[in-house]
Amino acid sequence: MKNTTRALFSAYVSQIALINSVHAADADKHFAVAPVVEQKLVERMKQSSEFLQQINLIGVDKQEGDKVGIGVTRTMAGRTNTAAGNRRTPGNPSDSGLLHRYRCEKTDFDYAFKYSLLDAWAHRPEFQQLMTSAIRAQEGRDHIMIGWNGTSVADATDRVANPLLQDVNKGWLYWMRTEAPERVLSDGALTVGPLAATNAIYVDASGDVGVDVDYANLDAVVYDAVELLAEWHRDDTDLVAIIGRDLLHEKFLNVVNATGDNAMQMEARDRILTLPKMVGGKRAIVVPFFPANAVMVTKLSNLSIYLQNGSRRRMLKEEPELDQVANYESVNVAYVVEDYEAAAFVENIVMGKKPA
Repeated sequence: MKNTTRALFSAYVSQIALINSVHAADADKHFAVAPVVEQKLVERMKQSSEFLQQINLIGVDKQEGDKVGIGVTRTMAGRTNTAAGNRRTPGNPSDSGLLHRYRCEKTDFDYAFKYSLLDAWAHRPEFQQLMTSAIRAQEGRDHIMIGWNGTSVADATDRVANPLLQDVNKGWLYWMRTEAPERVLSDGALTVGPLAATNAIYVDASGDVGVDVDYANLDAVVYDAVELLAEWHRDDTDLVAIIGRDLLHEKFLNVVNATGDNAMQMEARDRILTLPKMVGGKRAIVVPFFPANAVMVTKLSNLSIYLQNGSRRRMLKEEPELDQVANYESVNVAYVVEDYEAAAFVENIVMGKKPA
């Protein structure tokens, strides 16, 4: 590391220690991130992603407990015959027997910068911002990836075997499958099997060549999904249809062609791509890391990430034996569907017309 870089890095470490009320000499030991700093880190992460701005990032005090229950989960209008001696009994509109519980799992967000990279950044006046902004943006992307793809909490995660972070935590779709299976269509008439040389023949579970498909069009998928919602949610104007990229096909082929490489750029920026046509009567969107052959109908405000207050730990450490400086950081996290009655999920969809 160049002397000029070291001076900047030392200033960065001193600033981190100062805002967390830690002595600069102790920054290389695990310390609890100050509550105000923790809130700012979450806000910075949230602002890095359009998708994270649309869902809930909630601080909770307990590692495990009852879900917060954002919004209302039941109807309220009614009448009680008080003349007959009956007592009116108002209830909590955000309370529901289907809310279930949450558990925040310890999740590491460790990273390291090589000396050569820090040297390359040293001439930039916004050195400290460069070091933190990219990291918070990636932390946000990781949360989205886990939220859609997480299926387990492994003692030791395997990034190679689980490139979508499936073993880091249990995500929103996992909880839909396990806690609300009545609101999930997990497969249709066909299971995608070996493809013929023409890449156009599907093989069903019995091994026979399939002549049918699960759905002939995307509208039919969304209409089916809406029927899985509790009846009083079905006409909610905040509902969106989240569409997997492999299901766009002819209905939105012009959109895919028009965006071209920009589609990948939009995903890289965690943008929400709103499609120009309604699907099944609902606003249709494409979001980062959502399963390619699935559809979910819900309100984005129905999805939450819980971060346990006071659980964020951090340590900055120089590792000359590896020519790098490392940041060891962790926080307890849970991924929550607030109201299962306001969510429906259809996956493993085979789309297309019957062969002639």
